[in-house]
Order: sequence, then structure tokens, then C-alpha cells
Amino acid sequence: MDLDFDSFVLAAATADLDEEPRAREHADAVEFRMDLANDPLTALASYDGELPLIATNRADWEGGEAREENRLDDLGRAAEFECVGAIDVELAALDEEGADGERAVRRAREEGTTVVVSTHDFEGTPAGEKLRETLVRATEHGDVGKLAVTAADPGDALTLLSVTHELASEDRRVATMAMGEAGRHSRAIAPIYGSRIGYAPVDPANATAPGQYDLATLRELIDRLR
Repeated sequence: MDLDFDSFVLAAATADLDEEPRAREHADAVEFRMDLANDPLTALASYDGELPLIATNRADWEGGEAREENRLDDLGRAAEFECVGAIDVELAALDEEGADGERAVRRAREEGTTVVVSTHDFEGTPAGEKLRETLVRATEHGDVGKLAVTAADPGDALTLLSVTHELASEDRRVATMAMGEAGRHSRAIAPIYGSRIGYAPVDPANATAPGQYDLATLRELIDRLR
């Protein structure tokens, strides 16, 4: 299933692909959190849903629960499934040439699967120039550069949105969001500034990042604002 992110995509995050029917009304895709799932490759093999998948196998050092052993190899294998339109690889996993992250990206390229390269800052929001540098590096490695930061106040969200607009204006595909209550509104308005991906849990009780809206609410806010 194709996912090129030429336009905004709202992804419903879940570790249970059986929840996909509940996401169809509001979501454009499903982010499948492999790191939170039991036997994720078997789940992919049996998936018969309508929505394309973004496969994410998040490392514990970047907010996930995946053990490092075979983590990126499994992500590369996920790219081979027709239902997987994109994989999400951490920017830090691509820092070393020849590392497992690069092999996962090559595997995805061979399959025609889109690559999202992401980084998460759970401590704060770096200065604008640092945000720009990180996002540029991510877009150079992948088809979409994703950056999630933690906002201490609305000014942090404003800095992120400014960088988002700047890079989107340069025709770079970026996806940005500010985590936490102070940045929660950024999830609804970032698409106005050029962000290509938004995330919300299928089940609000299972949010995968701080400050996420429920899926129906985020869909309504984005549609009303755009």
C-alpha cells in the first residue's frame, strides 16, 4: 500500500492491528508499534485491513520498548509486506555507516517502501538552528524527516512551527510535533505549517506519546483548521 506523504497523513497509533477497523473513519494510515506488540511479524502477515501501515519498532533509548537484538532487522523485514507503506527508523540508528539502520533503509528502498527518519527529544526543545539541522539530516536520510520535541511553554511550540514552515517551504517533507501539554496544540496546527504526519491513538487509554489527542478529536481539529 502506497504512502508517499505528498499530502498530510493522520496515522492511528496502535500495537494491535485488530483495532484497524476502529481507525478507518478518521485515519489515513495506521502506525503499527511493533515494539509494543506480541509477535509483530506474524501480525503483519495476517493483516487484511484497508489502511496502509507505518511500521515502527521503537528502541527503548528513544521512548519505545524494543530490545536492540534483531530490532532493525525485523523492521527491514516489515518493509517487505505489501500492507506496509512506510517504516520509521531513528536518526540515531543511521549515524554509523553500515549499521543495522542503514540495512533496514536499503531493504525498504528495494521494496519501494517509504522511509520516515525520526528523532525524539523528551527533555526539551533545542534552539531553532539545532532543530533545523536535525530535520535536514533526517530528510537527507529518509523521504520524511520526523522531529518530536518536548515543549515547556508555547514559545517552544512556536519555534518548532517556524522551523517546520521554513523547511516545508524548501520542499522538504517534514513531520513535527511538540509533546506535552504546552505543545499539545501543535499537533492540530502543525499541518498548516507543512507537517506531513500526525499521530493519535486508536484507544485514548493507550497514547504512545505525551499530549496526544484522541483520534476523532485530532481529525476534527485538523479538518476545521485547514
